[in-house]
Amino acid sequence: MEHIGQALARLAQNQGFMKQYEEMKRQVMQHPYIQQFVRENEEVTTSMLERNLGTLYEYIGQSVECQGCESLEGCKNILPGYHPHLRVRGKAIDLQYERCPRKVMDDEKRQQESLIQSLYMPKEVASATMQEVLGFDHRRIGAVKAAADFLKEYEPGKRQKSLYLYGNFGVGKTYILGAVANGLAKKGVPSMLVYLPDFLREIKGSIGDNTMNSKIEKVKRVPVLMLDDIGAEGMSSFVRDDVLGSILQFRMLENLPTFFTSNLDFEELEDHFAFTQRGDEERAKARRIMERIKYLAVPVEVRGINHREG
Repeated sequence: MEHIGQALARLAQNQGFMKQYEEMKRQVMQHPYIQQFVRENEEVTTSMLERNLGTLYEYIGQSVECQGCESLEGCKNILPGYHPHLRVRGKAIDLQYERCPRKVMDDEKRQQESLIQSLYMPKEVASATMQEVLGFDHRRIGAVKAAADFLKEYEPGKRQKSLYLYGNFGVGKTYILGAVANGLAKKGVPSMLVYLPDFLREIKGSIGDNTMNSKIEKVKRVPVLMLDDIGAEGMSSFVRDDVLGSILQFRMLENLPTFFTSNLDFEELEDHFAFTQRGDEERAKARRIMERIKYLAVPVEVRGINHREG
């Protein structure tokens, strides 16, 4: 078997090999990244560069700081989403791979999205921002300001009233909830958006399969809960007292912020709770659940045109 030193000597005598080697060396030595690296590391010598030519050539052939990559999905690097950095280790030069800016942004976005749980809600709601919501209609400025104030003042465990957003159909109440959830996610705070009528239908459908309590417990304990379209559900004593009442009582005692949206104001919502589907009138129980809602949230009217009609 030919000794490796003899093989290298033979290759060095090959004119084609030497031509490729010299061209690679020229590209490396003249590359602005390498010249900057040499300026920043005074201990780097020409002989060190020549000994690590393969490493340096690998470095200059990749995207650094996302230059040359149109998107994370189109990353051309050996490790997609990771870009190389040169490091001096003794008399050697090594490559160290770190997340590129686009990868960092994508990871942060995924982390934020993981903090927002959603039940029966459109995906675009959770990605809403305050700027977008306000841009739809400036008549919402009061509600948007109240939501922004909540985000500014929120501290886990602190007694803080949430918002009861009420108004006509299509004025953007649900999107304000999404903007709040998105704002909380940026602060690392988990939240849950729940379209209440569908959730309550699921609860009633799970009475016999032993999953009802676990579903209620999950909603009870989330750091920030957002109940969308309260008052649109079919009302029964069970829904009002054993499901909603249980959730709101726990959250009231634990000082857990709870948002609501509704087409009804407080007085109309109390009437809704007072009459069951069987026609029974239960005013005392309706007032009891309204006391919990009023303890948890301050009413804010959301005004504007119905954007669903457009």
